[in-house]
Amino acid sequence: MRNNLIKAALLLAVPAVAYMSSCKKEKSAVTGWNYNDSKNGGFEVVKYQGQETGPNLVLIEGGTFVMGQTENDVMYDYNSVPRRISVSSFYMDETEIANVHYGEYMYWMDRVFTNEFPEVVRKCIPDTLVWRDELAYNEPFVEYYLRHPAYNFYPVVGVNWNQANDFASWRSDRVNERILINKGILAENPSQVGADHFDTEVYLVGQYEGSQGKKPKKDLNPNGNGTRPVRMSDGIMLPKYRLPTEAEWEYSALALIGNQPAKGEERISDRKIYPWNGTSTRFPKPGATQGEFLANFKRGRGDNMGIAGRLNDNADITAPVKSYIPNDFGLYNMGGNVSEWVLDVYRPMTSIDANDFRYYRGNVFKHKELDPDGQPVKDSLGGLSYVEVTQDEAANRRNYRRGDVRNYIDGDESSRNGDEKDMYKFGITSLLDDNARVIKGASWNDRAYFLSPGTRRFLDANIGSSEIGFRCAMDRIGSPAGNKMKGGNTIKYKPKGKKK
Repeated sequence: MRNNLIKAALLLAVPAVAYMSSCKKEKSAVTGWNYNDSKNGGFEVVKYQGQETGPNLVLIEGGTFVMGQTENDVMYDYNSVPRRISVSSFYMDETEIANVHYGEYMYWMDRVFTNEFPEVVRKCIPDTLVWRDELAYNEPFVEYYLRHPAYNFYPVVGVNWNQANDFASWRSDRVNERILINKGILAENPSQVGADHFDTEVYLVGQYEGSQGKKPKKDLNPNGNGTRPVRMSDGIMLPKYRLPTEAEWEYSALALIGNQPAKGEERISDRKIYPWNGTSTRFPKPGATQGEFLANFKRGRGDNMGIAGRLNDNADITAPVKSYIPNDFGLYNMGGNVSEWVLDVYRPMTSIDANDFRYYRGNVFKHKELDPDGQPVKDSLGGLSYVEVTQDEAANRRNYRRGDVRNYIDGDESSRNGDEKDMYKFGITSLLDDNARVIKGASWNDRAYFLSPGTRRFLDANIGSSEIGFRCAMDRIGSPAGNKMKGGNTIKYKPKGKKK
């Protein structure tokens, strides 16, 4: 009797989506029709093995943490009040984007667009004049830092927030194109010019074919043409590269995963001031590296690197992107080297009712622009055209009321006078507007105070700096614990029985 109850309980645990029968074909649990069977209509369900880790990315397992100030607020900004939030799992670049990586981007843009759209090529070039100073001789950096091979693997600087986002979009397309080429679905085509180039979104809506490879995707639709392009439901292409949100950046910089006293124990033993443990900026353990600096920063006035024969951080300006010891997530230079752009719009205080799950300020909701036939419209550069959600379109929504919500619940209600745009009068009452973007972390020219991940500053999205670079992030799709389902709660069950 007891065994029968156990068997009944296991049968109830079978996922509702589908079940694996003893037959060769997987069947729908709601209709009984075969999946992946052209004789049954050809509806496809892939055996998904989990998200592939993109180039240079590291999986950051999400969780809860206290976001905000961990040091004394010596700047008296009161702009980083501690609050507990949850961050979903995501991927983060192991290193900052280096000059050689950005150089690859500029080369591709020049090769594809220079004849038809030279202004687009000029738009992506970093501002090398950020190195100039009225009372310093920095012309060698202006001339050599971006393009000389000596600085290939140093972090790119002079890139503004908009340029960093454009790079992330370009990178997404190149990575997905390479995946399709490696799988034989597309053939290599280095002669793409102008608007006729691979774009992930354009490909997915069927407006880019490219050159077919030797192993095209088989179409199981009995009314199809035998082959078909890859769909999102195939699970082959990766989500977009993007800048990390402020919460994601801070969470990954702190890397509190290394402060669990025992494996599997749900508590953090200590908070951190820096991306490493302890209160010192030097390596504490005995050995050859004891006393070495753990980050590239300015130790004090007039001291950017120490003395000859004993350079304290071995860098006068930036250092190579794989310098120093990575944090407990395996990320390099989350403190020091360059400050980094993140997605968020800057505001000095977080709204008291801000979401405590995946917090982010900066949403501008959009949808694809459609032609009269309902087909997505391409822009002049070969990408899809998007338009902002209007207030009329959002009028019946419960979860948002307009497209641009960058200044949502912004500041003192009594000062609005019915118009949220009155909140920040740029250049009159404030240096803030909706183009002010958050920068995180310390740079080579900052004091140790800014090494704390909770510190935050801002800069206009159109301005670059010799002290600011960036790294990319990517959404994690599926289990937050990774592809091994470690710690997950997925029930796998295969009914036993005779093979038919």
